[in-house]
Amino acid sequence: MTRLGRAAERLPDATVAARAAPTASPFRRLTLPDPVVQPATDLTGVLILKHDNLFLLTDPFGDIHPDSRGLGLYLDDTRLLSHYELRINDQRPVVLRTGTGGSFSSALQMTNPAFLKNRITKQEPNDVLAAQSLGVLRERLLSGAFRDRITIRNYTRGIERRRLSLRLGADFADIFEVRGRRRDHHARMRQALVGPDRVVFTYRGADDRLARSQVALSEPARALDGELGFELDWELPPGGERSLEITIWGDLDVSGAAEEADVGEVSGAPVPVLLDSAPAAAHRAWQASAAAFHSSNAFADRALSRAMADLRMLVSQGPAEGERFISAGVPWFATLFGRDSIITALQLLSIRPQVAVEVLQLLARLQATEVDLWRDAEPGKILHELRAGEMARTGEVPHSPYYGSVDSTPLWLILLGETYRWTGDRALVEHLWPNALACLRWIDEFGDADGDGFVEYERRSPKGLLNQGWKDSGDANRYRDGSLADPPLALVEVQAYVYAARRQVARLARMLGDDGLSRAQEKAAQDLRDRFEASFWMEDAGTYALALDGRKQHVDGVASNAGHALWCGIASPERASRVAATLTGPEMWSGWGVRTLSSGMPGYNPIGYHIGTVWPHDNAILAEGLARYGHHEQAAQICAALLEATSYFRDARLPELFCGFDRLTSPLPVPYPMACVPQSWAAGALFQLMGSMLGLRPDAQAAELELRSPALPDWLPEVRVENLRVGEAVVDLLFQRSDGSTSVRVLRRSGDLAVLVHV
Repeated sequence: MTRLGRAAERLPDATVAARAAPTASPFRRLTLPDPVVQPATDLTGVLILKHDNLFLLTDPFGDIHPDSRGLGLYLDDTRLLSHYELRINDQRPVVLRTGTGGSFSSALQMTNPAFLKNRITKQEPNDVLAAQSLGVLRERLLSGAFRDRITIRNYTRGIERRRLSLRLGADFADIFEVRGRRRDHHARMRQALVGPDRVVFTYRGADDRLARSQVALSEPARALDGELGFELDWELPPGGERSLEITIWGDLDVSGAAEEADVGEVSGAPVPVLLDSAPAAAHRAWQASAAAFHSSNAFADRALSRAMADLRMLVSQGPAEGERFISAGVPWFATLFGRDSIITALQLLSIRPQVAVEVLQLLARLQATEVDLWRDAEPGKILHELRAGEMARTGEVPHSPYYGSVDSTPLWLILLGETYRWTGDRALVEHLWPNALACLRWIDEFGDADGDGFVEYERRSPKGLLNQGWKDSGDANRYRDGSLADPPLALVEVQAYVYAARRQVARLARMLGDDGLSRAQEKAAQDLRDRFEASFWMEDAGTYALALDGRKQHVDGVASNAGHALWCGIASPERASRVAATLTGPEMWSGWGVRTLSSGMPGYNPIGYHIGTVWPHDNAILAEGLARYGHHEQAAQICAALLEATSYFRDARLPELFCGFDRLTSPLPVPYPMACVPQSWAAGALFQLMGSMLGLRPDAQAAELELRSPALPDWLPEVRVENLRVGEAVVDLLFQRSDGSTSVRVLRRSGDLAVLVHV
């Protein structure tokens, strides 16, 4: 029997496989017991790296330990590595600085605690090595694989003998398991093939797919006693240093029918060579081909720079060759979403319209073509979420893809129209026009199932989402007495999206020469606006209802959703002013942003996912809506609060959301413990906020860039925009605030483009 360890506890006996390797081979084959996957509960302090579809979560020491934080190395919704702990003389190093570097690499500067000398030979048991005598550097890189280079330097005047140990484990857990979903099926096999400088974990899942995860060391080491891992002894002369390189990579679809890894194949397989320059070059090229905002505000510049790097970090490879998209967020949503991807693309149109083109085409290719109740799919519907893990492949979850989103479809139409405004790409519109018409048919035939003129949702899949708007948690939609509203629900923001979508289609149809469709959609939009004003307004609350329920009664909770009506232009000017006052009033305004739910309502919770927290993307939408109706002071208030908040979050990153505690009693923004950081529409929110203040409104077809009432606040006296692209033209602009007004200068112009300023 061979005993294996996991974390600080011993696992049950593991048996040596019946078909063992030949005696002459240095490899041992071990059958591993099924691990217990601990659901993640907290991401505070977690370090994150990502490049393409591979991402890494470690603790501040660079380690992965099997706790309840979801740490690990992940590829395509599967955890390749679930245990990875470094010890020096059986102790953890002391962290001096974490996370230095970029989105795909980092350097952890560490040193030693005080510990006994010569632990290898057990000599001089009372001789203690002083703390901070050694330098320990962990240089980590993701580039198709994960490389961890560990370097120890001796700063003493004597020879130091150190023992390095590395504990390993791989559970191949699906991301839904890590998030707490119970499994209906169990793996058929887990094995480890252990050699002097390599471990190969092999897994055959419930879908009969074979997966491998490999760990390779740059020099041979001994097997740990009683645990799965390695140890090696180093002797460091005065001033000397030594390095160990660990490379980890995986294959989630191993070809062949073999149940076990072949010893000869594994021992002779080459270790991937990781080039530090490859991901760095990709990041530089991505940023160089985008527009850039520069400001006179140091907080704003730092936050915008971080956001741009994070957005490139979140770029992932699509399901088909050559496809790519910006994933929603790390770690829980590192995949394709309909709503998130569309809103992020809208936020980035001013700096990188290619993102919109890519996501429009990808979502169009995956548009539903038939009714599938298991996946909440209907013809013409744009997907909600696509997953590639085992639980999606086996049908334990319906995300293959899943279509339970009521707003992705009208948002796709909005994105198509706005992309044409920025690019003037008629060929793109013509190519996607059948998909646009299918979206319209879904809105009319399936979205408005009861024919009342509003788009509602109701779950069909037994494992689908109960709530299918952007606030999709089960307790998100509430009446003013705090009770929950059950579907079918017609959400306020969804009607606003449909209104804007119809107007976009009308404009595009007119450009394509279909005047009949254009007139029909203009009329449908106006009819919807009239019905909306009659059905959703709550006079006593000074805002629009959160939704209409199945009885066509108000779901009368006071929430941020109503502000989306301003963003889309469906609100009347008079009522928009009252909505603005409500959004920035004391019960909705936290001091760091607008809350998702009024603090005056029963059920309000500043730590609740959608019932009192502050979401940056939501606030960016509200700010753009406020600016659209001329409420520039309130829009600037939101911008200032979010930009200031970045200075209190690690690396100047806006998280997916943060808590809604009042700033008067909580002077710093409070992190939400399970927020994705980075998250695409949180990073993109900063560019949307800048665009709102500058009033950017392009018309590539007319070769015009309109600047509608640009209004810089007093804390942001100057903004420079470089390489702003409208159609084939490129322009650099300088915005300056002086004596309470904002002026604009054209610094450079390439191509045919008229810049029009409307005060």
